[in-house]
Amino acid sequence: MLKTKLALFVCGLSALPLLAQETQNSFFTAAVGAGFTTPVYHTGTALDTGWNFEGQAGVNLFGAHLGLVGEFTYNHMGINSATLNALQFPGGTTDVWAFSADPVIRFNPQGKVDFYLIGGPGIYHRHVEFTQPSIATFTGFDPFFGVFYPISVPTNQVLLSYDANKFGVNGGGGFNFHVGSGHAKFFAEARYHQIYTNRPTAFIPVTFGFRW
Repeated sequence: MLKTKLALFVCGLSALPLLAQETQNSFFTAAVGAGFTTPVYHTGTALDTGWNFEGQAGVNLFGAHLGLVGEFTYNHMGINSATLNALQFPGGTTDVWAFSADPVIRFNPQGKVDFYLIGGPGIYHRHVEFTQPSIATFTGFDPFFGVFYPISVPTNQVLLSYDANKFGVNGGGGFNFHVGSGHAKFFAEARYHQIYTNRPTAFIPVTFGFRW
C-alpha cells in the first residue's frame, strides 16, 4: 500500500510540469480577430450594423493577471436608408480606425477559461462618404486576338466625404479559452467605443479571434 501511494505521489509530481504547460502564459502577447459592430445611441439612428477587425500586441505582467496592449481597430458601418433618404443620397458608409493603449485585467489567467476586462484611451479617425452607383471603364487586352477592348465594371462614385480625427475611449470585457497545450487561446469579447466628435459617435464591436 505504501509503495502504491508513493508511486501515485511521484506520478502526480511528474504531471505538474505538464499541467503548468497547459495553462502558462508568455510574456509577450498578440491577438487578431474580427466580428460584427452595432452602432448605439444617436449613432444607432444613423448607421446600420457593420463589421470589425482588430489586431493587438503587448505584454503580460504579474503572472498575466495584468497586461498592457497596443491595439489597432477598424470598424465599417453603412449609413441606413432613413438617413440617406433624408439627406437625398443614394448610398453611404462610415469607417472608423483607431490606435489605443489598453490595460488588461485577467481574473483566471492560468485556467482553461479566463474572464478579462480591457479598455483605454485612443486616437480615432472617422471617415464618412456618400456615394452613388456608377460604371468605371478601363482598357483590357486580348493576347489571342492581339486587340485592346473596353471593360466596364460597376463601382461607386463618391459625391461627398469628410474626415475627423478625435480622442476616444473604449471599455469592455471578454473570455479567453485555452486551446491545446500551448499559449494559443480563442477569445470572444464585446467593448463599448465612444469618439468625442461634435455629437459623440458610439458603437459596440463584438469580436472573435485568437490570442497567443
